[in-house]
Amino acid sequence: MRTKLLLLALPLLLQACGGGSDAPTFKTLDGKAPLVIGHRGASGERPEHTLEAYQLAIEQGADFIEPDLVLSKDGVLLARHEPMLDSTTDVASKFPAARKSMRLVDGESTSAYFASDFTLAELKTLRAVQARAGRSKAFDGQFSIPTLDEVIALAKAQSAKTGRTIGIYPEIKHSTFHAELFGAHVFEDKLLATLHAAYGNAASAPVFIQSFEVANLQYLAGKTQIRRVQLIDADDVKADGSMSLVAPYRQPYDFVVKGDARTFADLLSPAGLDFVRTYAQAIGPWKPYLVKTVDDGVERTGDSTRTVHDRRVDGSTGVIEAAHARGLLVHTWTFRDDAGTHGFKDGKTELAYFMKLGIDGVFTDFPATGSAALKTLE
Repeated sequence: MRTKLLLLALPLLLQACGGGSDAPTFKTLDGKAPLVIGHRGASGERPEHTLEAYQLAIEQGADFIEPDLVLSKDGVLLARHEPMLDSTTDVASKFPAARKSMRLVDGESTSAYFASDFTLAELKTLRAVQARAGRSKAFDGQFSIPTLDEVIALAKAQSAKTGRTIGIYPEIKHSTFHAELFGAHVFEDKLLATLHAAYGNAASAPVFIQSFEVANLQYLAGKTQIRRVQLIDADDVKADGSMSLVAPYRQPYDFVVKGDARTFADLLSPAGLDFVRTYAQAIGPWKPYLVKTVDDGVERTGDSTRTVHDRRVDGSTGVIEAAHARGLLVHTWTFRDDAGTHGFKDGKTELAYFMKLGIDGVFTDFPATGSAALKTLE
């Protein structure tokens, strides 16, 4: 009987001592595995922001799929990376140049086919194309532009089919731009109405709302319990690994409009993180903010040439740890198998390194690589 009692108590003893299957494996904020987020879907292998790209991301193990959002002329939320349609669709082959407009986008004059000048019916005649050079064009012209409702329907259907919850990670694109066209917070109110109808108003919803602007997230903080993410942009990385910030990437655009001098980098300072946590539950910094890499002239990959892959990796910058100390999740972007990985031999190695540091989520164009990297840590 005594032996039997000892055997029954063993799992509890292991848990108390930090062992057992329930012990945290990761240095994430909650001790759970970091999220793999399909950046614009599996956009490395399919035209971005299409149901087919999102479907492939789910099949490759993505926990969340990311629809960037813009508004059509008739106020429908669409999955597009930018309000300009030129580079991601075949719009130029279907509509005359007279349908182009000249508009200010984050302070820059831009001539383009804008989604806001087309109705949903017109937009549904378009087909997506691969926008990134060097990637396969085999699927160009095959897939339509989805609405947010269609993305949600896909995520819910796949959650039921796979038995695992597939979340969505919508980004409000160019909030100030859309407010000038449609009115203050029309975009945000439409988004909340859709999300609350689909998931309810709860922090436990499998949803994160992200934005590079600040005021819209502050507005949402008073309207919803759904989690919000402050994105942190930047333009370039200097040779010593520090940031080289230039307009329009150095500040949230609504800060520019209001004359607020704070930069994105300022939002990652102790005071900045304290400010962010008043309206958001997570930060989404560009990945060079999180890991120090230095070009010290050493060739490390054994291929007799020096590239960005040979940079020395000097560990965490401390941003992840500072954010976690304030209860903020950290999700970073963007991991691409076919782009330079500063200090790493390949995308899988890079992703695994960030995951070991305690990152809470990664945006990747190749979710299969994110899933593979995660398996090396489990």
